[in-house]
Amino acid sequence: MASATFTVQQDTALTNSHISLSVTQTQALRSQLKAQRGILHPNDISQLCAQLNVSDDALLQGLVPLASEFSVAPVSHFHVGSIVKALDEQGDINFYFGANVEFDHQALSLVVHAEQSAINNAWLNGAKKILKIAISDAPCGYCRQFMNELADAKEFDILLPDQHFKLADLLPHSFGPTDLGNDFSLFNPKQQQHTFADTALDEKLAAMALMAYVPYSNNFSAVKISTFDNGDFYGSYAENAAYSPSLSPLQSALSQLFLAGLSFNDKTIKAITLLETQGHENQGGVARAVLASFSNLPEIEVISAKLR
Repeated sequence: MASATFTVQQDTALTNSHISLSVTQTQALRSQLKAQRGILHPNDISQLCAQLNVSDDALLQGLVPLASEFSVAPVSHFHVGSIVKALDEQGDINFYFGANVEFDHQALSLVVHAEQSAINNAWLNGAKKILKIAISDAPCGYCRQFMNELADAKEFDILLPDQHFKLADLLPHSFGPTDLGNDFSLFNPKQQQHTFADTALDEKLAAMALMAYVPYSNNFSAVKISTFDNGDFYGSYAENAAYSPSLSPLQSALSQLFLAGLSFNDKTIKAITLLETQGHENQGGVARAVLASFSNLPEIEVISAKLR
């Protein structure tokens, strides 16, 4: 059984065709990203652009190799990074980092792709509109389908190292939410009209479950990963019209944990809790399958709660 962690090169500078950072600058930025859980806020972006005399788009693409360093890839050893440029509630630009996550000895379908990780990071942290997504490598079909569930799918730019695309260029004749009669989308969900009947639930966990995007199963669900020294990490369930690219709440939470630079092992993790909607449960088996890749972790607590 493996103990998942991520590896960064602490003694190298970050230099590519877009930006050039010294060893000291790169180390400082790595530490900042871990402390801010994979997010660069407006002031961070402005300061870096001024310091390096580059545009925010040049910075966006220039930092993708740094995003790749947060990858956990024990199966493929192929490290992919992605950064979403999105507007927050105030209309300010933030950068949301992401990297691929794999689980040793488990089905490859359980992995988190870098694009999913970055989009999940933006979604969980209140982004309202995606403008661009920069990726280290061309998005696979799975990721193109996942992106097709976004409210801004027809608008945002996909930036690769040497080419730029719209999603329609990469996914012509697409299948999406409206094909299943769903008028809503990720980042544009149906207004929530429910609460959980059990008022004793962890308040934040319940809120994260209710923000889940689940138009196809109605299983409002979320995961809370509690650590000994670094607080809690939450993930919400995000479904897809093609079903397979859906992101489970445990995958969502684990991606956030790794973006903070933490290891997923018994020295770090204190408790894991899954909250599901009673009568619609479908995440317990997936969660246990992922956790089977790791040893000595606390047993997951699964809570099934009624909606009202």
